[in-house]
Amino acid sequence: MRTTIDIPDPLYREVKARAALQGRTVKEIILSGVKKEMEAETPPRKRTRLQGAIIHGKGTRKIDLTNVDMDEILFG
Repeated sequence: MRTTIDIPDPLYREVKARAALQGRTVKEIILSGVKKEMEAETPPRKRTRLQGAIIHGKGTRKIDLTNVDMDEILFG
């Protein structure tokens, strides 16, 4: 697939120089960086129960929340 990206001139010059020093193409350097970024992506969190995460409201009702529930409340 072909795409167009805007790279600031100073950064492009650095990439081009590094590619020349390593005997690689600019495309190879950029693809290598994209692949590393994709591999570094954190896996989705598994659903776990919080220990002692009980919120007391009015009366005697207690709410037991998981990490996922808390994330949804805090971050939408």
